[in-house]
Amino acid sequence: MLNYLKKRNIKIGVLGGTFDPAHKGHLIISRIAKKKIKLSYIIWSITRKNPFKKRSKINLEERIKISKKITKKDRFIKIEFLEHKINSKKTIDLIRFLKKINNTLDIFFIMGADNLIKFHKWNRWKQIVELTKILVFDRQGYKSKSLNSIAAKKIPKDRWKFIKLKKVNISSSQIRKI
Repeated sequence: MLNYLKKRNIKIGVLGGTFDPAHKGHLIISRIAKKKIKLSYIIWSITRKNPFKKRSKINLEERIKISKKITKKDRFIKIEFLEHKINSKKTIDLIRFLKKINNTLDIFFIMGADNLIKFHKWNRWKQIVELTKILVFDRQGYKSKSLNSIAAKKIPKDRWKFIKLKKVNISSSQIRKI
């Protein structure tokens, strides 16, 4: 498992979340991140539950199945559920786990602009910034608030990048309403 991470000095992206469900927006930002940053792989690290939300609408096994189905053509995207391996649901523990597998990994943590707004509330968020570079993807209605967030002001400029993109007007919560 995770043998693809054992190559020396590779760049990877980590897109974490519940993927409740995975959708075209996740694919688009993954493809853009791969192309812009020249990432070898992007791990979709599926979590059982978002700590800022009540609960997932779709069970974990189904979310993994949907994610694998929509990424079938994108072999650089790896679907992983690692909480049971690392005995944690915290991002910092995931990053440390990946670094233990290969300390030469250049890790880019991928998030939407909406997540940057609350990023300062994440467990050991400053350590996440020390161990990774942060890629923040623009989301409709969040640009100004995210760029003026506590995290945006405190993260050193060389540790993060804001990526503007043609808006993808879709989110997991919108899909669930259909």
